[in-house]
Amino acid sequence: MPGLDGNLIRQRLADATLYLCTPDRPDLAEFADAALAGGVDIIQLRDKSLEARQELAAIEVLAEATARHGKLLAVNDRADIAHAVDADVLHLGQDDLPVPLARAIIGDGPVIGRSTHDVDQMRAAADEPGVDYFCTGPCWSTPTKPGRPAPGLDLVRATTSARPWFAIGGIDLGNLHEVTAAGATRVVVVRAITDAEDPKAAAESFKFELSR
Repeated sequence: MPGLDGNLIRQRLADATLYLCTPDRPDLAEFADAALAGGVDIIQLRDKSLEARQELAAIEVLAEATARHGKLLAVNDRADIAHAVDADVLHLGQDDLPVPLARAIIGDGPVIGRSTHDVDQMRAAADEPGVDYFCTGPCWSTPTKPGRPAPGLDLVRATTSARPWFAIGGIDLGNLHEVTAAGATRVVVVRAITDAEDPKAAAESFKFELSR
C-alpha cells in the first residue's frame, strides 16, 4: 500500500504521545486494532526471533491496522523492510545503519528515529541531520533489552530538544507519573499494553494520563 505524505507523517509524529512496540502474536490483527482504537499513535513490530519473510507478513498486518485507524507504522532496524512496506517510521539503534544510508534506502518521506542511552547520545540525536525523533532510556531495566543498564530518570530529566522525543523502558501505569514528572510528554510502552487483558483500555488509560 502507498505510504503517507511526508508532511502528514511529520505532523502525526509531532502530535504523537503513545508509541507501542509489540512482538508478533497469533492475535496480532485483533490486538493492533484494540491498541490503536485505545489511542496508540505509533505501532512497531519488535521481534528478533522472526526471519525476514515472517517479519514482512506480521508488519503487513500492522500496516492494514494503522491504515484503518490513521496511525503511524514503524519498522525496527530494517531499512529494506521499511522500504518494502512503505512504512511511515524507521527506528534505528546506535549500531544500526548510518542515517544517510538508511535515508537513501527509504527516501525522504518516512521519519527516522534513534535510540539513545546516555546524555552524549541524546545530544547527538537531537542535532543529527536526518533524524526526526529519538527515544531516551531505558528508564528501568526491562527484559526486552536484557543486560542493558538503565540510565534511569536522570537521562529523562537531562533531555531537551525541539525534536519529538520519547521516554522508554519499563514504563507502566504505576510509574508513568514519575516519567512525566521528570519531563517526558511522550512514552514508548511494551508490556504494559502487550500483556494487558484489555489492550484498548490500557491504551486509553495511558492517553488519559499523558493528557493531564
